[in-house]
Amino acid sequence: MKTSEFYFNLPKELIAQTPADKRGESRLIILNKNTGYLEHKMITDFPDYVEEGTLIVVNNSRVRKARIFGISLTGGKVEFLLIKQINKNSWKAIVSKKKKQIVGKKFIFSEDLKGEITANTENETVITFEKEIDDTWLDIHGHIPLPPYIKREDTDQDSDRYQTVYAKNTGSVAAPTAGLHFTETILNKLREKNITIVSVTLHVGLGTFIPVRSQIVEDHKMHSEEYEISEEAAFEINKAKKEGRKILAVGTTSIRTLESAWKGTSSNGSIIAGKSSTDIYIYPGYTFKVVDQMLTNFHTPDSSLILLVSAFAGKERIKNAYNEAIEQKYRFFSYGDAMLIK
Repeated sequence: MKTSEFYFNLPKELIAQTPADKRGESRLIILNKNTGYLEHKMITDFPDYVEEGTLIVVNNSRVRKARIFGISLTGGKVEFLLIKQINKNSWKAIVSKKKKQIVGKKFIFSEDLKGEITANTENETVITFEKEIDDTWLDIHGHIPLPPYIKREDTDQDSDRYQTVYAKNTGSVAAPTAGLHFTETILNKLREKNITIVSVTLHVGLGTFIPVRSQIVEDHKMHSEEYEISEEAAFEINKAKKEGRKILAVGTTSIRTLESAWKGTSSNGSIIAGKSSTDIYIYPGYTFKVVDQMLTNFHTPDSSLILLVSAFAGKERIKNAYNEAIEQKYRFFSYGDAMLIK
């Protein structure tokens, strides 16, 4: 299967650079994955299209303010995107102007904080600070790491709008964006319909922005991400499966978590609780074992995410839905509009 089959032309003006004026005001395409039928609604209509008894699974990962700036002793400004904490003082990071960032180079990050590059590989840099750097410090001094297709600096608004209303466990470098549409009003309407909502955690990594660069879909290697499912969430998901109730995943990260944690066949298996990591790669031909429906945003061309939704609904139906969305001037990507596939 060729990666080029999942490319589409998107006018630049349809790439959302800011969130909707108010959370919960986005547009919604509803796609019937069996017939290809499309409906145009608003995200506020979403509860009306979820069957009573459905179990909704959301990703409660919180975006870390992982983007920081250091001034080198020679005066140059360098950007660090902190990816993973190694110990109290050291982090793996992606760094700007990488060829110039050699081991031993020192930086000033604030009046009371200095750091030094202590290791370098082709893809990552290790920055070691003079004292412990935690999320309390980052919440004050760090910046929200907006996706590269958002061509502006982050603002105070992003600190709120690039987090879901149920964000809890800090660790992502990108938001689980399908959940950005939910408001407390929408969540309460769902609960009023006897719809159970459970949370899992998958910390979104930098690989979510990496396109599939191999010409053949099957040759792509996925990034690994850490996830956790509580005993309570596993119980609710397994109970819903046994009772034949629909499982609706909010976002591709929730899908990757559920499909990774399922042990057994689609008709005989269960979700295993606990912490783990996954590099699951879902593309057309994959058999879904857990998820029946999904809410998702519109994804970038040639990405593992558009491959995943094409596996779920069919390549031609996704292509038709995207063409319709472009024609109707839907907003695309992280701050864009949504699609319910059922």
